[in-house]
Amino acid sequence: MKRLLTIIIALLLTVLTAATLPVQVFADSTSEKYISEIRVGMGKKASEAESSLSGYEILRDDDGKPVDLNKNAGGGTGSKGQKVVYLGYKKTSEKSEAITDLAVMNMKGGYKTDDYDALMNTYMKSQIIPFVDSFLAAIKEYRENYNSSNPANKKRAEYICNALNSMTDDDCGGAGLGDLLLNETKYEMGDAAYNALSASEKKKHADIVTIVAQANGRATLMMENLLLKAADSNDTTWTERLSDNTYEDLLDETGLSYSKAKREVAKIYDDDAARLLEMWDAFKAQLDGYDNAIAKLEELKNVDLSEEKAIVENFDFTNATDEQIEAYAEASAKISTNSEMYFSAFNVVLCKEYLETVEYDLSEFDLDGETLLDLFTLDYETVAESPECLYPVVASLSAGQRSGLDLTTLQDLVILGMVDFEGYKNDAYDNLQPCSIYEGVDRGIYEKGSVGLTSDALRDDALSRMAEETDGFKLGAITYASISLLGAAAIGLGVSLAVRNAVNKALNSQLEAHLNKVWQLTDALETTRASRNYAIQIAQDQTNAFTYAQRRAAIQTYTKIENSGIISEQEAAVKTAQSQDEQLINSYKSRSTMCSKLAVGFTVAIIVITAISLWMTFREMQNYYKVDFTPAPQYMVDEKDITAFNSKGEKIVIKNQAAYYKAAQCNRKTDAEYFNVLAYVADLNGDVGRQWLALYAERNEKNEPILAGSFKVSNGESIPGGYEKGIHMFGSAAVENLNNPLYVWNESAPMIFVYYKVEKTEASTAGTSFKGGSLAMSGFAGAAIGAIVTAIGMTTSRKKKEKADA
Repeated sequence: MKRLLTIIIALLLTVLTAATLPVQVFADSTSEKYISEIRVGMGKKASEAESSLSGYEILRDDDGKPVDLNKNAGGGTGSKGQKVVYLGYKKTSEKSEAITDLAVMNMKGGYKTDDYDALMNTYMKSQIIPFVDSFLAAIKEYRENYNSSNPANKKRAEYICNALNSMTDDDCGGAGLGDLLLNETKYEMGDAAYNALSASEKKKHADIVTIVAQANGRATLMMENLLLKAADSNDTTWTERLSDNTYEDLLDETGLSYSKAKREVAKIYDDDAARLLEMWDAFKAQLDGYDNAIAKLEELKNVDLSEEKAIVENFDFTNATDEQIEAYAEASAKISTNSEMYFSAFNVVLCKEYLETVEYDLSEFDLDGETLLDLFTLDYETVAESPECLYPVVASLSAGQRSGLDLTTLQDLVILGMVDFEGYKNDAYDNLQPCSIYEGVDRGIYEKGSVGLTSDALRDDALSRMAEETDGFKLGAITYASISLLGAAAIGLGVSLAVRNAVNKALNSQLEAHLNKVWQLTDALETTRASRNYAIQIAQDQTNAFTYAQRRAAIQTYTKIENSGIISEQEAAVKTAQSQDEQLINSYKSRSTMCSKLAVGFTVAIIVITAISLWMTFREMQNYYKVDFTPAPQYMVDEKDITAFNSKGEKIVIKNQAAYYKAAQCNRKTDAEYFNVLAYVADLNGDVGRQWLALYAERNEKNEPILAGSFKVSNGESIPGGYEKGIHMFGSAAVENLNNPLYVWNESAPMIFVYYKVEKTEASTAGTSFKGGSLAMSGFAGAAIGAIVTAIGMTTSRKKKEKADA
């Protein structure tokens, strides 16, 4: 029986391990087109935005015109103006590459990178480091066995080393984990010793902390399980050592009194016993299903997979048509499904029949039973009340095996206990291709400051703060003062002009009166002079035109005029009047000139103050439109999707790669104003808005992929018929207005909503089997299954014969 079990389990482990190694194959293929990549193009001109999206399809409206996601959203005077923003995308037929959701986050939308970094730090300190500290025991036993003089243990370690080498570490130049872990890890060496090494020497020492924290879950689990199989440097299995580890022996080894010994033994083994208990109900249910497993094996023996195996073995990966790929996927899935059912049923049969052969006296615990099967079929409550019945089991495990109890199952533990180490094969992994342990992992989510953590509370708080902010433009105090001075200057100009006009008006009025007086005096003077001149003319006339009497009268008139001095008086009066008029003019002219000068001064002041006010207002508007952008995270994740509480009640990060949204990139140039802050993270506001608005894409195979031809743009007046989903804000299912006044300057900018459809149909069985990118079956694995089927038949027949004989 033991030799048969050895052969069967060796083959079983070979097939199981091959089925779980991360080897790349064709993913699910379908004729449907999905979105595989998005990119944003932006520019001052449409041509600049469009040319940056070469190789991408551009989002267009119903008329076939590219849709500007930032249309008329820029600011006014002093702003950076308008930017055209286009959305480009690529398509794929592979669901595993498809984008399943598009969400936006604004700069003040409610996220924190520090909170994520703190969570990650707690995760590393409370989960990863303690695990590594414990699991180093398994790694050290693997090294010990690899270098052991014990041929069986050495052969086992070499077998595991080959398997581990199928997983490569990018950080160590693509070296296999099997070889890397034979050397001290960076963590074991310490930072000082590790940093003293040359670059080439560092590549010989894996960073086990980084591997456990960042490798894809399948590779991590595979590595840990293989190392558990390589652990235990004893010459016997744990089930064989169990006979030497009775509970009484454990008590005696302490050298203490009975009561103190019980407490001491409990202190040593109770935690690991509790870890076994966590797996109890699942394993007991498997053992209780023994009869169903026998029936399932009988049923599966008659399944004919020859046609499917022929399709898989003859498949030409290089020249396959869509129909051939689909047939290959269906055939592989059927083989994989049947083999999984084989393994599941066979493990149950194998474990139960083996446990019946291992003696274990339960009477010392006041329990009924004489074998390990009796122990493992006890009810959970019974074992929980007497956990000491598990202490000998724990004591029989090696330190490495105990360190990995959280990574295994009771079924795997039993299988390890029954395998003769000679059953391992060195060449089992010759057909497996190396694959990076980081395959499918976006390692950027582990970089400090690169992930924004959002939550309902953070978003609600951010929204309330944004609602309270008054972002309207307001002039500064100095500008207000200059405007006041401008008003005063304008008033001074008006007053000076009014006074000048009044002075001129008064001058004109008085001048008119003075001129009339001067004219009257001048007229009188001229009349007198005319009378005198006429009298002279008559008196001197020799033509006898005048009579003597007329001449005499003329002489008298002349004499009277000359003797009276009236002409002198009139001339003096005229000169006096003219002098007064000149003085009046000069007086008023002086006052008018002063007012004119004041008017010119006020005019110059108005021009200068106006220029200063306009310049200061422009600068203030520039400052108003100038935004100090904060860095945009390369990734965004909702807290509820990646957090849990550990045993200490600390909130920690849990692995969920699919929960992370990655930022869309854009064509921002290295000399752009915000490049040092945003790098290539796309801003749907074109770097000219109140805040940046980043677009993030999710790839989650559990969600429906976005259909490439389904994009629909709406102005918000109505929801397009048949559409429910679209680009939305984190934490909200409602499609978001990408020209939201909270993010853009122009509050009257047209609303822009982008809708899309997702595939509603369930993924095919074939697609589901190959989504993970793992090869479920290979040539040598098919042969191994045939051997296992034969062995199953032998085992089952023998068991039935033994029961009949009994």
